[in-house]
Order: sequence, then C-alpha cells, then structure tokens
Amino acid sequence: MENLKALRESMQLTTEQLADQVTRLGRPMRANTITKIEKGQRRVDVDDLMALAVALDTSPGRLLMPPTLVGDVELTSGKTVSALDAWMWAAFRRPLDVPEGDDGTALVEHQVRSLPVGLRRFGEPGKPGVQTSEGFVPMPDE
Repeated sequence: MENLKALRESMQLTTEQLADQVTRLGRPMRANTITKIEKGQRRVDVDDLMALAVALDTSPGRLLMPPTLVGDVELTSGKTVSALDAWMWAAFRRPLDVPEGDDGTALVEHQVRSLPVGLRRFGEPGKPGVQTSEGFVPMPDE
C-alpha cells in the first residue's frame, strides 16, 4: 500500500510511531506489520484500514485510491478505469459506469445506494432535489 508509506513519511512518522498510534486506537499493530503492509506483503482488512486512516487523519479512500487523477487504475482484476473516474466514484460523485443516453437516473440511484439522506444531492430516483438542514427539497418543475 504505497499511499500508506507516502502519507506516513509526509507526517514524519516512523513505522513504530504509527503502530503505536494504531494500537492506542484499539487495533494492536507492530512496526513490522506496517512495513509488510507498505510493501504489499500483508493484506489489510477493513478494521486495519479504518484504524490506519484515523491514525493518519485521512479518509480510507485516500489510502486505497491512487494519489493522482492521471492515468488508469485497476480497481479489480476485471475493472480498470481512469484515475479521475475512480476518484469521482470513491468520492460518491458519480457511478463508475453511466449508461449511454442516461438522463441523470444513474447518478441519483448511485447516491441513493451510496450516501445517507443528509448527504445526498438528490432524493429518490427520478426526483432530483437538494438536501438542506430542513430536509429534502425537490427541484421545481420547469
């Protein structure tokens, strides 16, 4: 996990210091475990990912995604997309695949599946609107 090493080093943390922080967060980890993760010699489970993200004051997505918007990224062995598309998907901005001629339904459905009501830009499929502190406000008909 190259991003882990880059973020750790940018914060001037040793593997020992990061391991101590993660351990204090309730996820016991040793320095050699951090090194193995950084070298891709050890898999990271969700609990590890969350603890590392909290310890580094970043998002889990930042640890998982490429540190650039340029080029392509392999999300799975069967799915490669542009880095920009991967970030837009990871940031809940749009689905990975938008069907040709889509009328916006794919974005709405993506947000309904991906975000809680208070963070959605749209409410329900086919009913665009804006979430405010007072609740969901449908877009006026034109």
